Amino acid sequence: MKTKKHDTQWMVSVALMAAIVILLANTPLGMIQLPIIKATTVHIPVIIGAILLGPSAGAILGFVFGVCSLVSNTMAPTLLSFAFSPFMSTTGIPGAIKAIWISVGCRMLIGIVAGWLWILFNKLKVNQIIALPIVGFVGSMVNTITVMGSIYLLFAQQYAQAKDVAISAVWGLVMGTVTASGIPEAIAAAVLVLAIGKVLIQVLKRMNFSFIDAQTAK
Repeated sequence: MKTKKHDTQWMVSVALMAAIVILLANTPLGMIQLPIIKATTVHIPVIIGAILLGPSAGAILGFVFGVCSLVSNTMAPTLLSFAFSPFMSTTGIPGAIKAIWISVGCRMLIGIVAGWLWILFNKLKVNQIIALPIVGFVGSMVNTITVMGSIYLLFAQQYAQAKDVAISAVWGLVMGTVTASGIPEAIAAAVLVLAIGKVLIQVLKRMNFSFIDAQTAK
């Protein structure tokens, strides 16, 4: 009976976090439109969900995030939507598969890495005030680095054409995006994950959510 209660609490919590991801992904706060790419804050509930509910929940929430990104880039395409939506592929089925990896696979990695990093900190008994912002920062950088790195590795030629530059300039542009967009996003994630995560951990503990004690550092 206790295990069933645990499973029900966990599934309901994942569903609630997924609803937050979907809500953010469909508002200007979640997907901020820039000239070339959509900057995002949707990774923040993915990271928090991974901390509270574990890597498997983080992977599910990352999957939801990725699907929302795929849909967004299909319905409101930008110059780089070919790298995020299989329906915008300019290189047929191979390009479609690559786009699914970037939009969905890379986002699942956010939750997986954040969840396991939090478990590591928990085992090492790292204070929450230190662990939470680190996990937030790393989780956000996983998003930026895997997405932009995959674009460079898989779509360098198409990226160069979209930006109307030589292919030799792609690396510099990718690193520029990581620096100008990825690092500020990661800093914001560190602050928000600390502020929101610490409160949610205490609230869920007081509500006797049994899985919290197993996932959170003391």
